[in-house]
Amino acid sequence: MSGEGVEVWRGSVASWECDAMGHLNVGFYVAKSMEGLIGLAAELGMPQAFAPDAPATLIVREQHIRFVREAHPGAPLHMTGGVVEMGEDEARLLLLLRHRTGELAASFQTVVAHATAGEGRVFPWPERVRRRAEALTVEVPAQAAPKSIGLDPIESQASLERAEALGLKRTALGAVRAADCDAFGRMRTELMMARISDGIPHFFDGQRPGAADGGARVGGAALEYRLVHLDWPRAGDRVELRSGPAGGDARFRRLIHWLLDPATGQPWGVAEAIAVSFDLETRKIITLSDEALAQANAGAVPGLTL
Repeated sequence: MSGEGVEVWRGSVASWECDAMGHLNVGFYVAKSMEGLIGLAAELGMPQAFAPDAPATLIVREQHIRFVREAHPGAPLHMTGGVVEMGEDEARLLLLLRHRTGELAASFQTVVAHATAGEGRVFPWPERVRRRAEALTVEVPAQAAPKSIGLDPIESQASLERAEALGLKRTALGAVRAADCDAFGRMRTELMMARISDGIPHFFDGQRPGAADGGARVGGAALEYRLVHLDWPRAGDRVELRSGPAGGDARFRRLIHWLLDPATGQPWGVAEAIAVSFDLETRKIITLSDEALAQANAGAVPGLTL
C-alpha cells in the first residue's frame, strides 16, 4: 500500500486532555496512539489482540515521536497506520495523527513484539499477519523521520545507583494502581510519558530557560521523543523518575529521563527528549540569550544518555 496506510482512529481533543500550555498533553498523544495501535492490529488480522482473553498481543518495545503542530481543545483529529518493516517476531509500525486540514500533528514510529498476552513470550508472526502487513506497507515521510534523536539499539546503563552518582533529580515518585494497567496487568504504555510530563515542573523548578530574558510568558513544549520500555511495572509496583539535562543550543534542549524501580534500582524504561521554551502569547520558540544559554548548559550532566 502506498501513501499513509489505513485510518485507525478518529476523534478530537478534550479540554481535560490539555495542560498548562493550552495544548494536548504528551501523555494523551501517546494514549491516542495506543488506540490507533489497537485499530492497526485489527487491520493486521488481530482484532482481539488487546482483549482480556487474547492468545497473542502486541507489546510496545519503543516509540519515536515527532510533535509537529499543536492541538488545542476541540480540535478534530484522525490517525492512519501502516507497517514500515516486519521481522521474525517484531515490527516497526507508523501512526500519523493529523488535523482536519491534513497537517501533521504528530507521528509515532512504534516498535512492537508479537507475544503471548499473559507471559509476554515473543514468538513468530503468523503467515496471515505477514500477508496483511505486505498490503499495509508504508514509507516514513520526512516529517516523521528522526531529526535530533538517533534510533540505534541501546544498552541502557540506567539504575538508581547511577542516578545518585550522577546527581539526577527525582522528578516523579509514585505507584502503579490497578486502573493504570492494561488487560494483561502491565502498566499502560502511555503512563510512562504521563509520568515524565508530570515531572517536568520539578525538572525546571518553575524557571524554564529563557524566562528571565524578557517580559514574555514562557512555557515549554517537546518536539521529539524516544521512549524505550525495558520492563513492565504491574499493580502495586512503585516507580521513580530521575531526570537530567544533556545540553543543548540556543533553541533546543536535550533531556534524559530514567523511570526506575525504587525497590530494586533497575530501570522500567528510559526516554530522550528534545524540548524548547516558547512564548505563550505568540506560540513561537524562544531563542536563549548567551547568558541564559550558558546558565542552562552549566547544569548539563556530561555523557548522560539513555
